[in-house]
Amino acid sequence: MTPEALAALHALCFTYPRPWTSAEFAALLATPDTWLTGDATAFALGRAVAGEAELLALAVHPAARRRGLGRARLAGFEAGAQTRAAGEAFLEVAADNAAARALYQAAGYREAGRRPGYYAAPDGRRVDALVLRKALAAPDAAGVQKSVDGFRGLGP
Repeated sequence: MTPEALAALHALCFTYPRPWTSAEFAALLATPDTWLTGDATAFALGRAVAGEAELLALAVHPAARRRGLGRARLAGFEAGAQTRAAGEAFLEVAADNAAARALYQAAGYREAGRRPGYYAAPDGRRVDALVLRKALAAPDAAGVQKSVDGFRGLGP
């Protein structure tokens, strides 16, 4: 996807925080620690540094919601984080974004912090930002999935 396509989809999905510009997407994509998964209907943008991954943006076209695309893109982000040796993932979500919060909770993310009044909604309200965290399993030297607390996953 081009930075322009990312910015256009992001603008369809978000009023706050403000939609990102194509220049902002281009700058993020130019960094070696950032990756993108998805297409013009839905995307996840993440970065990983020093064993931690951050979901920078997750956007699903309004006409394509409730079809599992957000869940699939989140899984793609997590897979990308694991290949970059991230042991945990973080993200930030507006406290009033019930659909996103339900998605993240179902995927195993838990609240790690709160930024009171962090976002300014278009109607003037201040909305808390929730910082969510999830421990990820990372492959060990033999390529076997191993969680960050030392328990090995079962299965192939």
